Amino acid sequence: MTLFLVLGLAGLVLLVLALVFDGVLEGLFDGVGVLDGLFDGLLSSPVIAGFVSMLGFGGAIALGTTDLGVGAAAVVGAGAGLGAAWLTWRLSRALMRDESGTAPRGTDLVGSSGSVVTAIPVDGYGEVLVYLAGQPVKYAARSSVRVERGTEVWVEDALSATSVTVRPVER
Repeated sequence: MTLFLVLGLAGLVLLVLALVFDGVLEGLFDGVGVLDGLFDGLLSSPVIAGFVSMLGFGGAIALGTTDLGVGAAAVVGAGAGLGAAWLTWRLSRALMRDESGTAPRGTDLVGSSGSVVTAIPVDGYGEVLVYLAGQPVKYAARSSVRVERGTEVWVEDALSATSVTVRPVER
């Protein structure tokens, strides 16, 4: 029983280490010939941790709740471990395939509206607050005309990653 509980706890510790030091174990074996790519799928740290943990805890439960011997409890634990390893592998593959789209770019700002935070002098820089992917972002702004604080503006061009050209909204 003690051996099974130690295996279960060791699997949990390995899982925590795999989460905290994400990819360190896999990175240790990069470019080592036969071991190269071995830890990318079925033998990744979370899969191994799930197997060892369920082997231990499944074996302990089988040993404690039934009249099975140690060998039979180990077989039950191994079955539970294989099931946990397979589920962990499938879940990690599904999460790795999840694509949430492309990251927003500065050119996505063109045509969006915002408001002036710091007045913009003629051919000088001020600041505007615009929304990029639903998040408020402050940019340095340039305009060909003077634009007062609080004025609503349209973004005409993205000059750089931190600056835009704007014009006042005419209603």
